[in-house]
Amino acid sequence: MYAVVRTYSGPGAKEFFDLLEKRKAEVEVVMRSVPGLVSYTLVRSAEGGMAVTVCEDKAGTDESTRLAKEWIQEHASELGSELPAVDVGSVLVQIT
Repeated sequence: MYAVVRTYSGPGAKEFFDLLEKRKAEVEVVMRSVPGLVSYTLVRSAEGGMAVTVCEDKAGTDESTRLAKEWIQEHASELGSELPAVDVGSVLVQIT
């Protein structure tokens, strides 16, 4: 399994997470379309937040990042938030 963590901070990040919260049903539909999706979690932080996606393989995490970028361009580009810091890696332990 692979995971990708996209961390959003800086100008517009808090507003971006406000938008995600308001449109969470739509975001869920988009992310459920990711092949091999194991889990998707949005986490609000003091600076903005993080999106954590776990998939069966790296192709899934790559697709989730592509879809997230596409959704942001379509629905949140006016917020002017910075690009997220993106970390990808293999999952060592997953407890459910």
